[in-house]
Amino acid sequence: MRVPLVDLAAQGAEIADDIAPALRESLLKGAFIGGPAVASFEKAYATYAGVQHCIGVANGTDALELALRAAGVDRGDEVILPANTFIATAEAVSRIGALPVLVDVDPDYLLIDPAQVRAALTEQTRAIVPVHLFGQTAPMDDITQLATEAGVAVVEDAAQAQGATRDGRPAGTWGVAAGTSFYPGKNLGAAGDAGAVLTDDGDVADRVRVTAAHGSPQKYVHDVVGVNSRLDAIQALVLTAKLKRLDDWNNARREAAARYDKLLGTLPTVRIPSRHPDNVDVWHLYVVQVPDRDRVLADLNAAGIGAAIHYPYPVHRTRAYAALGHRIGDFPVAEAAAQRILSLPLYPHIAPEQQTFVVDVLGRSLAQ
Repeated sequence: MRVPLVDLAAQGAEIADDIAPALRESLLKGAFIGGPAVASFEKAYATYAGVQHCIGVANGTDALELALRAAGVDRGDEVILPANTFIATAEAVSRIGALPVLVDVDPDYLLIDPAQVRAALTEQTRAIVPVHLFGQTAPMDDITQLATEAGVAVVEDAAQAQGATRDGRPAGTWGVAAGTSFYPGKNLGAAGDAGAVLTDDGDVADRVRVTAAHGSPQKYVHDVVGVNSRLDAIQALVLTAKLKRLDDWNNARREAAARYDKLLGTLPTVRIPSRHPDNVDVWHLYVVQVPDRDRVLADLNAAGIGAAIHYPYPVHRTRAYAALGHRIGDFPVAEAAAQRILSLPLYPHIAPEQQTFVVDVLGRSLAQ
């Protein structure tokens, strides 16, 4: 039996008949950039996400950078973010010319630690970027309170939390703006790269739209130096079809996560993911912690199981950010977790027998 980390083919098969006529129409009309398909998706996703504005862009990294720019982050500013995240969170800050200020995460959920954020605030801090990692929502009540007290912006990295909530409030609606990613493997994934900025602030939305279109509010009128980051119509059509299924797919992820919890209960050396009581998680990833992780990962992969590590290196341990000058031990929780975390296959179409197989192989490996 082979069990991939994700099964994008199953998603594609489910929507193929729905999108075929719309794709054909788009091809025949030559409608590829912007237009009705993009506008329709932006409206639908804004409604789903609980915000006034959704601006489609080329990818999630651009979304976060554009959101930060629109929130007023500029060259030389400091932006606080967790050390335990995909490097794109830090890249979005660096591309502006701002300084990523890393903080550690909490040991239970591996999310940004508000106490560490408070200690990192300075007069140069312009924004805080909480990351809703693995399908969880970060501790936004504490983060937004800290930001309000300090007079800084909150820009959420919501790339892994489409449909997640905290205290009934959707991830991506707590700050001045949020960036999300529609990379194919995300809970809501395109057929290529895509992303969006979410906001309730009309001025922020306007700044994002103009900056993402070469700084141009209308053709050949360029008010600012911008970038080229636009959502194309074909991706919008795919995303529109998948959005109609997102709640069902997220529920299927929750069922699969609960099944793993039960199956893994027989393996005492496996630490299953914690759940915050105020969160409704969407399980973008199901991340356990195990001893001798690298050997266990090799055993799973050898058995045809697409387990992986998210992420093997905290940001400060990458060569790209060596210039920040951090040493081993600066972020002990993130560093310790990076040695133990293991992402097991989880996706809406995973079968119970596939999960049983994963846990059986995992148990045999741990017993060695």
